[in-house]
Amino acid sequence: MKKFTCLSHHSCLLNIRSTLTNILVLIAGLLILSGCNQQPQITQLEKVQKQGVIKVVTRNSPTTFYEGTDEFAGLEYDLVKRFAKSLNVKVEFVVEDNLKRINDMVANGEVDFAAAGLTITPEREKIVRFTPAYQQITSRVVFKQGKKWPRSLKNLNGELRILAHSSYSEMLLNLKPDYPKLRWSETTEHTSEELLMMVLDETIDYTIVDSNELDLNRRFHPDLAVAFSLGEPQEIAWAFPKNDDHTLFSQAIAFFGKQHSQGKIASLNEKYYGHVADFDYVGARHFHQASKDELNKYKSIFIDSAGSDLDWRLLAALSYQESHWNPNATSATGVRGLMMLTKKTAKLLGVKDRLDPVESIYGGANYLRKLFKRIPASIEEPDKTWFALAGYNVGWGHVEDARIITHKQGGNPNKWADVKQRLPLLQKKKWYRQTKHGYARGSEPVKYVDNIRRYYDVLVWQDEEQVNPDPMSIDPQGKKEEKVLTAQ
Repeated sequence: MKKFTCLSHHSCLLNIRSTLTNILVLIAGLLILSGCNQQPQITQLEKVQKQGVIKVVTRNSPTTFYEGTDEFAGLEYDLVKRFAKSLNVKVEFVVEDNLKRINDMVANGEVDFAAAGLTITPEREKIVRFTPAYQQITSRVVFKQGKKWPRSLKNLNGELRILAHSSYSEMLLNLKPDYPKLRWSETTEHTSEELLMMVLDETIDYTIVDSNELDLNRRFHPDLAVAFSLGEPQEIAWAFPKNDDHTLFSQAIAFFGKQHSQGKIASLNEKYYGHVADFDYVGARHFHQASKDELNKYKSIFIDSAGSDLDWRLLAALSYQESHWNPNATSATGVRGLMMLTKKTAKLLGVKDRLDPVESIYGGANYLRKLFKRIPASIEEPDKTWFALAGYNVGWGHVEDARIITHKQGGNPNKWADVKQRLPLLQKKKWYRQTKHGYARGSEPVKYVDNIRRYYDVLVWQDEEQVNPDPMSIDPQGKKEEKVLTAQ
């Protein structure tokens, strides 16, 4: 057997070190070469900005995203458009009504985020990350007016059907131990609005919807009644993927901080919900009946007098608020006719007979035009219209006084949401003594404008129903089509 012996211990160590060095150099070289072939990790924000498009899943509903007469609308739609503008990108909306599918699309990265009227719940927070809330709602148990009023869950006597995978489902599951007889069914085939219609036609007895959605629908369907509220108020927010990439999410947090501080969230909530919070069942029923029985007598006059610059439905709504479409209406203060013109205003407008429907409506339309001309160009729509209506009721001088008070208090005098809060101050000596036009019943124009907005919404809805009785896109099997829309 041959033995191989190192010449020396020192030379043997040198050989080992040399070999190890060569190996390390080789590994380092391979790593460098490998790194050269890899692209740097791109963040979600960089990806969105590079593509120039942000992909958002939403629901088709009056509280989120819907197509109006000539454009898209909805609180979520407006917010998303503003966020996209801040990033200098376009928006691709994916419309999906299945709540589980919406959450999955976010969690799986199929979309950048969800703006779908999602309430923040413990179960959802396990799979998605929520931005700061921008709205608060309450869950309402709904039944049909005239049916027996259930005061709590234990009084439910009939079928309760809700949206599957909704926050209501979580609440009912948590309440089940306290109400062992509680039963309900869940559906993925219907929207909240469809469930409300099913309550009205008595296909089901009860459903649960968010308070904001119910408020919007009760304008058109006053027989939707609130049985009781369920659980504590909940917050609505956008949902983002729950991963290690916070870049786009951080932008959304900063965006909401700015929107809140500038009062823009409050303005959006006023735009969509400011006129529907206070519901008058009797008043709503009377208006719906009058729109069937009385409106056609004067509709052609409203249309002709509106011309191309006014909306005849707005004139009709204003007229109903003034006179309930009674051509002989007369108030204690002497205003008369369908548009309740004063003697002074009628003379100014050339109206000789205030009780003549044609003269009254044309006179009211021209007076509204004069008010529009007095409004500063800095006030944009729809605020411009609300200011004009307030001026019709209380006089433009008093509206200007309220705008000045708004400015003094740090509000925005060009936003109806801010000015409507200050109009009632014109009834208080501390404030009206500081104004040019003095005392006014400032709370009246606030209610006045809210009422006209509700009447107008109903007239627009009725008008659109005649043209397109079923605005939802349904395939032959009865399932809604998924739509993908790009907003510029």
